[in-house]
Amino acid sequence: MQSKDNIEKHLRIILDNIDEGIHVIDENMCTIIYNNKMAELEDMNKEYLIGRKLLDVFPSLTRNSSTLIRALRRKEKIKNKQQDYLNNAGEKITTINTTIPIKLEDGTTWALEIAKDITEVKNLYHKINKLQEKLYNNKTENSADNKYYKFSDIVGEDKKLKEIVTYARQAAATNSSILIVGKTGTGKELFAQSIHSSSKRKEKPFIAQNCAALPENLLEGILFGTRKGGFTGAVNRKGLFEQANGGTLLLDEINSMSLGLQAKLLRVLQEGKVRPVGGKNEVKIDVRIIGTINTPPVPSIKYVNLREYLYYRLAVVLLNLPLLTERERDIILLSEYFIDKFNKKFNKKVKGLDKRVQNIFCSYDWPGNIRQLEHVIEGAMNIINEDKYIKEDYIRPFLMSIDNKNGVKLKNSNSSLPERLNEIEKGIILKTLETTEGNISQAARKLGIKRQSLQYRLNKHEIDISNNLNLA
Repeated sequence: MQSKDNIEKHLRIILDNIDEGIHVIDENMCTIIYNNKMAELEDMNKEYLIGRKLLDVFPSLTRNSSTLIRALRRKEKIKNKQQDYLNNAGEKITTINTTIPIKLEDGTTWALEIAKDITEVKNLYHKINKLQEKLYNNKTENSADNKYYKFSDIVGEDKKLKEIVTYARQAAATNSSILIVGKTGTGKELFAQSIHSSSKRKEKPFIAQNCAALPENLLEGILFGTRKGGFTGAVNRKGLFEQANGGTLLLDEINSMSLGLQAKLLRVLQEGKVRPVGGKNEVKIDVRIIGTINTPPVPSIKYVNLREYLYYRLAVVLLNLPLLTERERDIILLSEYFIDKFNKKFNKKVKGLDKRVQNIFCSYDWPGNIRQLEHVIEGAMNIINEDKYIKEDYIRPFLMSIDNKNGVKLKNSNSSLPERLNEIEKGIILKTLETTEGNISQAARKLGIKRQSLQYRLNKHEIDISNNLNLA
């Protein structure tokens, strides 16, 4: 068993090698723990601080402004509070702090502060916000030059896809909120822009924001705007809701928002008003909200990543985009579309995919969906020589595990492409059912399709589970 001194030594090593600043004060407001990261943030001498009173070392702080002292005195936890201040070198830094009172066995209380440096992120946020504001102001002034995707840009003959396009066209005529559900690369923003382009709002801005790209405090300022004096360094700046007024705001990956921010978004949807960060008055807005999530809604709600009421308010129109593997007949069609696109871009004359590559494409699982297919075609078009068709050698660097994918053997037969696709599909289904010991529901989940869809394919391929799998 290790001694107390050894444990304390190892604890100090751990604290000095983490990427968050750690500062602990005792009941007398004296510093007892101060790690390397916090010393780096505040440009302070760690040894000098230990044992000294907090207010003696930081004269700019007061009992009311110090989160450490507030947590110590009020015995309350302060979570994710943004702080802007000058360090000992006179440099302005921004941190997100969580401060926690720690009650000891002897009845005394300490206070622990964990600080994450977001100075660079905040500076980047201001630059992005200024560029965004300038970009969308220019677009509003030159609305005739705005080019967004239209429904005619959606390529595919798949029946399910066509049904979704029809539904989306109908929804474009209304102002209802929309939730688009789909894995990465399935075309969520393509659908969102197409809806905007077909709506009465098409002459107004279309603005997209990825909600997973920024910390909560910065995202809130970007969405709702800021008012001067609301916090240190704040300026009067319109948020995306105001910038998109009259148009459409796409909020990508809304399930990555904090629950607190989701609650504020729900209020905007219900009341049509936003309150800028640091502002006293609300601003009335007229914006159509389109949200996207890349996971199924029910698990997102169950595991508290998505507020149930926000889901109901957003999903007035619900669009579930299919995976590329669920659109078998569109894989070759999309490949031809992308080949044509890159022929024009690279000034080449590639005619299409050779038969071996067609087989590989139709048996591959495409985890990145349509976006991945486009990137694979683009990569192949970059390295192709004088060949008229894209061959396996040209795609191999851009696809992982393309050999015998899912246990499917590609036959070099004279059968037609639809016949070979049916053989491939049947092989994938049989292989998956073997791994689930004939459990159709589990197999459907593994294949990423609905149980009814799998049942339809079982009937189509005349698969009898007990006979085909030799199950008892």
